Amino acid sequence: MSGNAPDGAVLDAVLTASRTLIAVAERSLGAAAEETTLAQYRALVVLASRGPQRLVDLARALEVTPPTAGRMCDRLLRKGLIRRSRARADRREVLVSVTPAGRQVVDHATARRRELLAEILGRLPTGQQAAVAAALQAFAAAAGEVPDSQWPAGTRPAPGSPATPAPAAARPASAGRAGTRGTV
Repeated sequence: MSGNAPDGAVLDAVLTASRTLIAVAERSLGAAAEETTLAQYRALVVLASRGPQRLVDLARALEVTPPTAGRMCDRLLRKGLIRRSRARADRREVLVSVTPAGRQVVDHATARRRELLAEILGRLPTGQQAAVAAALQAFAAAAGEVPDSQWPAGTRPAPGSPATPAPAAARPASAGRAGTRGTV
């Protein structure tokens, strides 16, 4: 661990808040949660926020092994939420990227998450809302999360824009719920 070690009260507070944020993340997936695990959703967010990735780079970003990322991508590919393509610079490299249907899943969940978070934040006084925002910006930066405003052109969510859920064809009824652990 680098930097200053947090004390127990700080860790307890962040753990408590993280449970709330995980619940919000799960609820924000809505109908897509029946077909898309939190780990798969996180892969879609990484691809939407960072652009096309080599499988090994996606695995590193998700902190999973390349075979695990490969299986996850196989499932997302079957659902029509990502695509595989050859890299232009090196035709031996395969890149994975989010499809418009995958982008709709991300946009819909982001819009729903904004609603849920606004509801919770609305229970706090304005000063506390600003303090929470500042603390979470610092926390996200320390974790290496890419802010929405820095997503690659064409993949940024429109702030507050209504999103439409992915078409039914992109969400097959046969998809399972295994493997819901992971970052959100």
